[in-house]
Amino acid sequence: MTSSTDWLEAARDTRHLVAFRAGTVRRPAAAVTGAAVVVLLTIGFAVGPAFFDLGAVRNETVQIAVTSLQGNLGAAFVGFLLLSISSAMSSGGGRELLSRSEAAIHPVSPVAEHLGALLLAPVNLAWLVQMWALLAVSALVAVPAHLLGAQLVALAWVVAASAVGQAIGWTIEGVRRTAHGVVAVRVVSGLVVLALAGLHLAGALGPIVRALPTTWLAETAPTSRWPLAVVVLLAVAVVAVLVGARPATWALGLPPREELRVQSGVHEARHVPEPRWGSPERALLRRLDRGSVWRSVGMRRGLLVLGFGPGLIALVAGLQWSSVMLLPGLTASGAALLFGVNAWCLDGKGMVWRETLPVTARDVFDVRALVVAECMAMVSGVTVLLALLRNGLPPLVTGLSVAACWLVVLVQVLAIVMTWSVRSPYSVDLASPRATPAPHGAMAGYAGRLSLVTTLTAMLFTVLAALPWAWVPVAFAVPFLAWSTRRLLRARRRWLDPADRARVVLTVAAV
Repeated sequence: MTSSTDWLEAARDTRHLVAFRAGTVRRPAAAVTGAAVVVLLTIGFAVGPAFFDLGAVRNETVQIAVTSLQGNLGAAFVGFLLLSISSAMSSGGGRELLSRSEAAIHPVSPVAEHLGALLLAPVNLAWLVQMWALLAVSALVAVPAHLLGAQLVALAWVVAASAVGQAIGWTIEGVRRTAHGVVAVRVVSGLVVLALAGLHLAGALGPIVRALPTTWLAETAPTSRWPLAVVVLLAVAVVAVLVGARPATWALGLPPREELRVQSGVHEARHVPEPRWGSPERALLRRLDRGSVWRSVGMRRGLLVLGFGPGLIALVAGLQWSSVMLLPGLTASGAALLFGVNAWCLDGKGMVWRETLPVTARDVFDVRALVVAECMAMVSGVTVLLALLRNGLPPLVTGLSVAACWLVVLVQVLAIVMTWSVRSPYSVDLASPRATPAPHGAMAGYAGRLSLVTTLTAMLFTVLAALPWAWVPVAFAVPFLAWSTRRLLRARRRWLDPADRARVVLTVAAV
């Protein structure tokens, strides 16, 4: 059992680690601005929808969408819990405040690792967007007199679900590190996905979700009984935090089999790829970059979770196309946050070797941007396909709006992250699935910036989808694409400058 002394020491260590990480932020003013933006967005989502008058809306599509949201608060609670579990699973139990190489000389207890992972849960774009969605839906269903209580219930659920998801994530990571745990986790995960799909096709998924205790929470939140729900949820959160330390200690005491297999494996040499388009040099660079992504355990897990997680949430919560409009930007930004915000960190120490290859700097940038775009398009495309399975073919205007929004956010996010990668490179080791491509303070700023840009873009195209003219979304997409393309070309020109490229190479290679 973990004693109270161990918890006090772990809390003290966690405080020191947080202060240390906060001191490594390169641009404190930008970090503060990003945090302020997140707080303002949170307040806006928590208060703004309460003033929405459904009776004053004449558009039938908007009325149907809002009515659907108002009836799915309980399902949204379930969706956030699934997101917390999947995030903890994909990150090997949770993000780390101190990297594995740094922890070798500064031993950190498993309890401190557990607490640090809980504190870093909000440094996740999917977590932020889902929290905002819960607050927005809670504001829609609550009367003004009970708005505060409903939002406190939603926030208490966020805390409880994060703690429960963290405990489950540590347990699954511990299973993964056993002899046959990787296969067992993959088989069980596949069976869960197949079961959800089967229940949905059979029409039983909705009744099962409505029978869960989250329905009671959704019904209690906008009433005068909300203090009872808050107390229950906070008690669940405390118990989950305490219990989660046990599987964390177990998991962190076992060898990380997947990472060790990648690092010690022997791979047979393959033939030089035949280019389907472009030059042979670009074909070889694509293979190297794609291999760098898929060899990383954390990125491989993260891409799979981002691809299927939001789509499964759309299936469970029954989101309509107007709500699905937010998902492509969410998933594309999440994929970019896995490594795209510091795209050159894929090479690590090998960055110096890569610079000795007989290829042009132009090819290196173009292929790296292409691989980042492929990852974003893949995960967001899976989400759109699952939404298509849930809702069927959308009307023409809605379909064009979704397609235009999808393309716009892909190019937007690509231009932003490639600019950041050249302007602010970091030296990181992504061998651990718990690692992040940049310090946590920078990641918080990146997540806030991307969430603001993609959310505003999705909201604009959601409004355009309510208009009767099919050409309007396409027309609005053109200036967005032109501006993002210009920004991407500007980042490319900066990379082609020998001095800037040398700075990036030396920074990234100093792992």
